[in-house]
Amino acid sequence: MKKPTLIDPEVFQRLGQLPRSERADCMLALHELQDGFGQPHLHAGLGIRKLRATTFECRGNLKLRFLFENRPECLYVFALLSHDEVRRLLRSGRIA
Repeated sequence: MKKPTLIDPEVFQRLGQLPRSERADCMLALHELQDGFGQPHLHAGLGIRKLRATTFECRGNLKLRFLFENRPECLYVFALLSHDEVRRLLRSGRIA
C-alpha cells in the first residue's frame, strides 16, 4: 500500500528555481518515490538510502537529493539538497 506524499513548501520553492529539465526529472522522482517506497526491489533505481531511524534520501537527479521522513500517515519530503549539502546537514546533527 502506498502512502500519500506531503511536500514542504520550501521544496516546491526550490523546484521552481530549477531549469525546466531538472525540475521535470525531480518531479518524476517524487512520483516514483510514492509508488516505490516500501518495495525494496525498486529502491535501487530510486536511490533511496536510510540516513537515520525515520529519515531517508532519494535521488532527484544526478545532482540533487530529496530528504524525507517515513511518517505513519505519509512520506514527508522536507528538503531538496545537493549531495554535499546533505552530507553537511548529516554532520551537523540537525536530522533526527
